[in-house]
Amino acid sequence: MSDKDSKVEKKQISILGCGWLGFPLAQRIQSLHSTWQIKGSTTSVSKINTFVENRIEGYLLPLNPTFDVESAKLHSFFNVDTLIISLPPRLHNHEPGFYVKQIDAVISEIRNSRIRDIIFISSTGIYPELNRIVMEQDVKTPEESASPDMVAAENLVAALRPNRNVTILRLGGLLGYNRIPGKYVQGQKDMATGSIPVNYIHRDDAAGMIITILETGIVNETFNIVAPIHTSRRDVYETSCAQFGWETPTFVDSNIKPDFKVISGAKFDHHYKYGFKFPDPLKFYYSLEDHSA
Repeated sequence: MSDKDSKVEKKQISILGCGWLGFPLAQRIQSLHSTWQIKGSTTSVSKINTFVENRIEGYLLPLNPTFDVESAKLHSFFNVDTLIISLPPRLHNHEPGFYVKQIDAVISEIRNSRIRDIIFISSTGIYPELNRIVMEQDVKTPEESASPDMVAAENLVAALRPNRNVTILRLGGLLGYNRIPGKYVQGQKDMATGSIPVNYIHRDDAAGMIITILETGIVNETFNIVAPIHTSRRDVYETSCAQFGWETPTFVDSNIKPDFKVISGAKFDHHYKYGFKFPDPLKFYYSLEDHSA
């Protein structure tokens, strides 16, 4: 299947994991392409009505680690042209291998469907601290990774190529709105990691970049999705704490510099034309409430 077959004519998209990123992504797609049909899955009954109110066809699809719903519902959800897999791995909440089993169950459904285009949301957390700029090719196997299950899942999805188009997106730290970095460190003392450069992406830009891919065409590639400016954690924490009146953490300088990584987004820039709404993490938009919910 050629990449050019995968372009803006797509009108049926399912978002598996229509949560903190997936739901506002669905809203953005609806606002830009009102004729596109959007389906979204959740594990929360209370969210279904919210989906309906936003013209999103809602599906309750628990995945533990396999689907435990009637086959007709699964068939309906996967009966689309394009699937966006946005499942948070929650690796600390389950035994090793649980997330890989979840993705394997998803792939079984894909193989029995007409889906031809897939976007898989992964994370830059798969990269170890290499003390340099890191590129997509730096991690291809679980053995190379700081998150082996995540890379194993990536490789399962990538194995659907070439019969299907698969784009893998490794998102940086996903922030914005009610995800405020200072909230998690306010009042902490003697932090030794203040000099580490950040690899963040604002939710609005993550959604915007996914939509750019949907409109331009899905390609069989892996991309890092990060803001182009990599300021220090200290600057980010101090700025966001000051914005909300929280106690700023304190920092210590150590003779031993902490390990770091700077994630490169150059490959995405080469393939797609996208203008960042929030290129600088010091200027991310935050609010105490998540206005998309």
